[in-house]
Amino acid sequence: MAAFSFIELMLVLGTAATVSAVAVPETLTMVDDNRAAAAARYVSTRLLQTRMEAVSRNVSTAVRFTRYPDHYDFAAYVDGNRNGVLSKDIQSGVDRIYQWPDRLGDHFPGVDFGAIPDLPAVDPGGSPPGSDPIRLGSGDMVVFSATGTATAGSLYLRGRRDTQYVVRVYGETGKTRILKFNAGKGQWIPAFDM
Repeated sequence: MAAFSFIELMLVLGTAATVSAVAVPETLTMVDDNRAAAAARYVSTRLLQTRMEAVSRNVSTAVRFTRYPDHYDFAAYVDGNRNGVLSKDIQSGVDRIYQWPDRLGDHFPGVDFGAIPDLPAVDPGGSPPGSDPIRLGSGDMVVFSATGTATAGSLYLRGRRDTQYVVRVYGETGKTRILKFNAGKGQWIPAFDM
């Protein structure tokens, strides 16, 4: 059995440490990207479930996003008086909650609604998200009609290490599309279609 010299042992340990130093950050980046992608799919799925609820109940439903100092919550509501889901009707209890508030960080640590600095708009010529990652109008709601149409808008999700996704909602169909920001190219690319 051959013995290793101290110098050979140090070379092996040095090589292992170098390989680990290169591989660990890349692995962490990949894990963070996968987590943010999963969060975008989760949001898209929740929106589509709410759309299906509107169609099956033949009544308007909505997903409402609420901003807190350190995170966003989102919950689903159903129209209680046949005039659409409205903020004032939610406040008064007419439009009832049917899916309790949820928070992305509870399922996907390090991911929340947000945008990296100087992130360009999804649409050329459109307005960038800036400090408002919920781009749905003043009510911060995606409202789905009984026919499946929806409030159009964009929901920007940010992960650790500046991973950036957006869930787009199309008004006429109520369907969603997920895009990822490719920082190297400075452009949005399709991630998944749902």
